[in-house]
Amino acid sequence: MAAVNEVVDLSNDGDIAVVSVNSPPVNALSAKVRDGLDAAFKAAGADAAVKAIVLICEGKTFIAGADISEFGKPPAGVPLADVLSTIENSPKPVVAAIHGTALGGGLETALVCHYRVAVASAKVGLPEVAIGLLPGAGGTQRLPRIVGVPQALEMITSGAHVGAKQAAAAGLVDEIIDGDLKAGAIAFAKKVVAEGRPLKKVRDLTVTAEPGVFDEFRKKNAKKFRGLTAPENCIKAIEASVNLPFDEGMKRERELFTELVTGPQSAALRYAFFAQREAAKIPDVPADTPTRPIKKVGMVGAGTMGGGIAMNFLNAGIPVTIVEMKQEALDRGLSVIRSNYERSAKGGRMTMEDVEKRMALLTPTLNLEDLSDVDLVIEAVFELMEIKKELFSKLDKIIKPGGILASNTSYLNIDEMAAMTSRPEDFIGLHFFSPANVMKLLEIVRGEKTGKDIIATSMNLAKTIGKVAVLVRVCHGFVGNRMLFQRTREANALVLEGALPWDVDRVLFDFGLPMGPFAMGDLAGLDLGWTAEKSTSSTIRECLNEAGRRGQKAGAGFYDYDENRNATPSPVTQKIIEDFRAKKGVTPRTISDEEIFERLVYPMINEGAKILEEGVANRASDIDVVWLNGYGWPAYRGGPMYYANTVGLDKVLAAMKKYQAAHGDDFKPAALLEKLAAEGKPFS
Repeated sequence: MAAVNEVVDLSNDGDIAVVSVNSPPVNALSAKVRDGLDAAFKAAGADAAVKAIVLICEGKTFIAGADISEFGKPPAGVPLADVLSTIENSPKPVVAAIHGTALGGGLETALVCHYRVAVASAKVGLPEVAIGLLPGAGGTQRLPRIVGVPQALEMITSGAHVGAKQAAAAGLVDEIIDGDLKAGAIAFAKKVVAEGRPLKKVRDLTVTAEPGVFDEFRKKNAKKFRGLTAPENCIKAIEASVNLPFDEGMKRERELFTELVTGPQSAALRYAFFAQREAAKIPDVPADTPTRPIKKVGMVGAGTMGGGIAMNFLNAGIPVTIVEMKQEALDRGLSVIRSNYERSAKGGRMTMEDVEKRMALLTPTLNLEDLSDVDLVIEAVFELMEIKKELFSKLDKIIKPGGILASNTSYLNIDEMAAMTSRPEDFIGLHFFSPANVMKLLEIVRGEKTGKDIIATSMNLAKTIGKVAVLVRVCHGFVGNRMLFQRTREANALVLEGALPWDVDRVLFDFGLPMGPFAMGDLAGLDLGWTAEKSTSSTIRECLNEAGRRGQKAGAGFYDYDENRNATPSPVTQKIIEDFRAKKGVTPRTISDEEIFERLVYPMINEGAKILEEGVANRASDIDVVWLNGYGWPAYRGGPMYYANTVGLDKVLAAMKKYQAAHGDDFKPAALLEKLAAEGKPFS
């Protein structure tokens, strides 16, 4: 085997040349990889002894995509388009041997090979849309020519990964290899030579589309693509594959790619991608910090949160012992968990065998003592400090030495809970978001005495159960809810002053959030935390509850709902609001959309600045990861702190001062916001 460069080797197996890429961790198409591939294929093509070429990758995966760390930097190395042209125009048949994932530029590389083989576990896809781009190396032109327009539209606009067997059924993979991939690929290449098979160039295939297929696809996916530019550009590029000759289609693809890569949405989405990676790095907890094994988990509370949290561990194959105080509550919790799984099975996301495997890992009990052998216990009981303190005092005596104690509290001080135990260094906050079996975010709350090994264990465990973890420190509401409080306060104030709930919600919806605070309130239930006995008509929400308008489940809340839970603005709610204003002596005024937006969003940004000042979050991007994964902030806007940078901190500061003068010190600017604005610097 001869090294072409430090990441690409070229060797011969008889009359078959083997080009091997070994560039950990994912064999991304860096400048070195591109240079090596170009040189290797040119050398193999010029070698008279070579009859065919196999492209294979070392490590866990085939080429898993472009090296996006090169985006925005001066060009280096052989351009990918030139490398792909070298491969496609090879005078010898080229066979791509795929394992792991062939994604983005990796699949585009495989598409210029004349044949493709894969192990059964391999997956392929073009996920560029996730970072606001389209496949820019011919993927939108070649993929439709193999799999057809409908499947190409689905794959490219969703970025979905497709299994090898499905890819083979679509003609994207020529053969599934059982056993050793390299040996199988070489054998396939020899068969191609022996049978005199042609150099199959995907670009030479014809592609057609049924009339109206593109318009119908746009219509069907309008809700999913709302606010996004990349999916539309993907569709336009695939249209070009049908309507233009290949080379002209390639030019159109490049135009559409350039439009995206230089636009604000892709910049924000790439930022979000790297922010999530950065959140996993804790400044004072080295990557090699020892962790504790988590082989069994205890869950106290089988309600909505407790059951949902338990499902995360069951999904990962980790046994869970779940505790409730009463048999009825325990039975109800188990029933909900099973129902959730069975619904997934009916939807084809798992089999009934999978359901039974998960349920078999769940041990229900009414006795806290049955948690004595767990490695981690999480409480999800009523959100009252005294209840949690009493519980942890008991658990401290039950859980084995070395076991981790964790609270799912959404805003309470975990140091107060830890103080009730003899091992505050083993105490941590694990704040899951509802529904806990669906939402990606996990706020990991480090207490004053939480051990670094507990932090490292929790961060690793989050990956195991498929969560995006962000480490935060103790304060009321931590990061997400502390900032959300600012928005909630202003939303209510705006309605009192003259806006209507649907005006407020519309402004946030148009910005890109899935729903506004009042629609969200209706969804969660307006009676959450409300009791009729203590209700005094002191807020609009109390008045709605007193009128029986308790949200979607009641068919009426801030909005009216039909039998399908479709919302319409309610004249009843409007009358309740008008009467409430009159009782408070408020003369309503017209409030612009601009004011609504600034008063909802800028105080959140300001609170984020305070969170950074206090060291509650490690970095501004961590705050953005919280909002992107836990609160529906549109990813193409990067997060509230990133958005503030794009607006300009001077503009945010000026607005805060304006509203402070009009509405008081709820709008007092954070010292960090003032400092950075004065220096012309962003949050970073």
